[in-house]
Amino acid sequence: MSYDRADWHYGGNFPADLPPQAGGTHIGMFLAWAIGQGLEGELHREDSAESLKAVRERRMTGRDFLMRECDEKFVDEDLNDEGNAFTVAYYEKEGPGSYLADYEDVFGATVSTLYHVEDTWSNYDKLALVLDRRFSEWRKERRARDAG
Repeated sequence: MSYDRADWHYGGNFPADLPPQAGGTHIGMFLAWAIGQGLEGELHREDSAESLKAVRERRMTGRDFLMRECDEKFVDEDLNDEGNAFTVAYYEKEGPGSYLADYEDVFGATVSTLYHVEDTWSNYDKLALVLDRRFSEWRKERRARDAG
């Protein structure tokens, strides 16, 4: 299953002043966070070990990982079972409490379009605080459902 793809974003109304890679910044930040949580899929553990290490050591951004190791596509193979379950519940969700809504809340007031968010670890750190909270909430809800 495909969650998101950079090429879905850099067509149409994509800002002419940006490189196509900017269409993958929001995807890459989520992917970098997932890698930091150990939620990457077996495919990457086997085939992308050096790049995983580079992301964890902040020598490669999540967007660069997306471009290099994922062919610009964020799919279910990129994550393990828990990562996919969270992604379906949060990234795929629409409206308040969704990944894109949170991304806009974090960056929307500081850029002309969300595609103008710079692919930096400083920006990632701002978003990661929200992702950590959402993941923790999701895990608690999941445990409560499983227990009840």
